[in-house]
Formats: sequence, structure tokens, C-alpha cells
Amino acid sequence: MGKHALLSASSSRRWLNCPPSARLCENYEDKSSDFAAEGTDAHSLCEYKLRKALGMEAEDPTENLTYYNGEMEECANGYAAFALELVEQAKQNCPDPIVLIEQKLDYSKYVESGFGTGDCVIVADDTLHIVDYKHGRGVLVEAEGNPQMRLYVLGALEIFDCLYDISTISMTIYQPRRANISTCTVPRQELLDWANQVLMPTAKLAFNGGGEFHCGEWCQFCKAKADCRERAKANMALAQYEFRQPPLLTDEEVETILGQLDELISWASDIKEYALQAAISGKHWSGYKLVEGRANRRYTDENAVVNAVKAAGYDPYEQKLLGVTAMTTLLGKKQFNDILGGLITKPQGKPTLVPENDKRPAMTTIIDDFKEDN
Repeated sequence: MGKHALLSASSSRRWLNCPPSARLCENYEDKSSDFAAEGTDAHSLCEYKLRKALGMEAEDPTENLTYYNGEMEECANGYAAFALELVEQAKQNCPDPIVLIEQKLDYSKYVESGFGTGDCVIVADDTLHIVDYKHGRGVLVEAEGNPQMRLYVLGALEIFDCLYDISTISMTIYQPRRANISTCTVPRQELLDWANQVLMPTAKLAFNGGGEFHCGEWCQFCKAKADCRERAKANMALAQYEFRQPPLLTDEEVETILGQLDELISWASDIKEYALQAAISGKHWSGYKLVEGRANRRYTDENAVVNAVKAAGYDPYEQKLLGVTAMTTLLGKKQFNDILGGLITKPQGKPTLVPENDKRPAMTTIIDDFKEDN
């Protein structure tokens, strides 16, 4: 097997919604990023912490982690504690639950050459629980309807379904940097129905390069996102509104535009970055040229600067109170709450317009207040 499956679990949201994208992405090289590398480091630390918590033999990877810091340490400790709690819960109904860490899961029964890796798999008499760690702070990941998690479950069922009488599937996304622990529980048969009726036919289309292109949130992780013609077509459709001033648009037009704005902005940013990288590689775009952007001055040797300023009779440092996150890392959550709990306040956030399915409660507006008074 190769390092990455064509129809990988991590990219399943994309290829399930846009089947042809699977083969299209084969034409593009994998590009690493600092975010991906940081996530890999975090997973290594999480694996070590959980193995250690379960009394398994494990080698501390900390000194080899490029992105290790106090926040990552805290996240990994929290993940291990959470998984350990699930194991203890499983023991209440099953004396010997199986716990697998970073387990290779093969779901090729449903998806050609499909496989992935489950961060934590807990198998008890009647329940299969899978936990997936997400280190990213950007995109909030939900367990509900999450195809990546479902594929992991299918792979786990292939191993354990004949050994345990599993009737309930529980899937959890553990995303500490977003304070997000999202769990979804479904009957085993419901998941199998989805696998046979939705997953298998769509995966077959995707593997064969068939199906129709379909743009959506999943485009942000597509290798072809910058020069995908279908995505360009979908975003340029906003041109029908001729960029009229907002008051000249109908309510229905504004609602339509609102639903596409985030994707339009993302697409425009991708096009700009694609054009820049092509220009750096030698491509000439008619009417454009490469120039040096603004650069800030910086010290060539900070230690030498400190010594020089001190010798001149000045203090080169400024005193600044640590922020809430940094202070929490310094003191630890419990001590932070004990010492500073009464000195912390959280002001009301800036109003933001989001879709109705967003989990945050709706704000009270001036009109709402007026209606209540009357």
C-alpha cells in the first residue's frame, strides 16, 4: 500500500461530495505545510501520552518534535485523560475492552484500496468507540455525519465485528485548541446502511474518475482548488449581481450572496496565491510583475543589541503581562482558576452573521429588545 490511499478517510468529505476530484488530485504534488507538520508532532505526542497512561511501553518523542511547546503538552495530556476516561467507562460493561492506538484500519470492503489510521479505538461488548484527535484551531470539526470517522468505524468493524456483539457506534472528535469535544452515537445498522447505499456507489464513481464536480466547503482542502474550472464557474456566478450596491439588492439576492461569500473569498485568495507561485517559478502574467513586498527591519544579533543598549545605560526590555492563554500554560488550569478565577472576565464578542445551523445562541438585537418591552 502507498502512503496515502486515493480515497483516503481524511479526504472523504471532498470525494464523497465531488467524486471526480479524487482522480483530478492525482495530477498534483503533495505539498507539506507547517500546520500539517505541527499536527503530526501533536499526534506523536498524543500517542505517547496515551500509551503511557495505559501502562504501555512508549518512547518519549518530545526532544524530536519541532513544534513542541507548552500548549501542545497540555493538549496531549488532555487527550490522554479523555481517552482514559472512555476506557474506564467501557470497563463498567466489559471487563476487558480492547484499546488500540494509531491502528491501521482497512475499509476496502466498501472503498477500493481504502485504508486509514484510527487515533484511538476502544472495543467493548456492545459499543465501538473511536476518538480522532484534531490539533488545528482553524476549522471546527464535528462528529455528526463525519465521513472520516465513519470510514474508520467500518475498518474497525471488519476486525472486531465477529469477536464482539457490537450494536452501538460512538465517534468523538477531540479538538482542544477549539475547546471542541464533539461526539456522535449511531446504531451499527444505520452506519452499515450508509456504507452500502451511499458510500459504496459514490466511492466506485470516484475511483473510476466518474461523477459530477460539485463545489462546497470541501474545496478548501482540494489540491486542484486554484485552477478548478468548476469552482471558478460557481464563484463567477455571483457576477450576475453586477456588484451593485447592497441597498439595491433584494433580500433574496443578499441571502444568496451571503451563502457564497466565504467560498468566493477563499477562491479569490487561492487564485492569487496560485498566480504568485507561478510567477515566482517564471510565469509571466500579462499586465503584472513581481516586486519586493514591504519588509520590516530586524536585529541581526539580539544578544549584541542587548549588550550595546545596556552599555549605553538603557534597559532594552519591556515588561508586559502574559496573556490569558500564556498565563494558563504557565500556572496550569487548576492553579490558574484558583489564583485568577475571580479576575477573569469575557466581554461580549463582536456580532457575526452565521448560518442558522451554527451551534452558538442567537444574539438579542435592538428590535428584539423593543418587542419584549411591548
